[in-house]
Amino acid sequence: MLTIEYRQNYPLASIDIAAVFDASGIRRPTHDLARIERMFASANLTFSAWHEGKLVAVCRALTDFSYCCYLSDLAVDSAFQNHGIGRQLIANVRSAIGEEVALILVSAPEAMAYYHKLGFEKIENGFIIKRIR
Repeated sequence: MLTIEYRQNYPLASIDIAAVFDASGIRRPTHDLARIERMFASANLTFSAWHEGKLVAVCRALTDFSYCCYLSDLAVDSAFQNHGIGRQLIANVRSAIGEEVALILVSAPEAMAYYHKLGFEKIENGFIIKRIR
């Protein structure tokens, strides 16, 4: 059984975040550490998971704590996947935002089944203007 420590809004080094992103398979601009740093500095809700002092998972969200919360990143190092860490990170977000707040995300195609297993409902009424770079 893994011993995992969860931390809310804990300062994270961009190089450690990038390492988790790379080890998880999530596609993020990990070559641009300044951009990773801005991504997390601007989030108002983050959770991280630690095993024996090593960062093994991150979760980043933007929320008003009143109506909606956008879950923009959920990444678990592949060596630590299938241990319920992602599920717990989402539970931590849900606990922090409360019952009045909708949790919304845009999923990578390969993760669609994962989010459905966690109780997310697929919606058809969304729109996106994609980033240029």
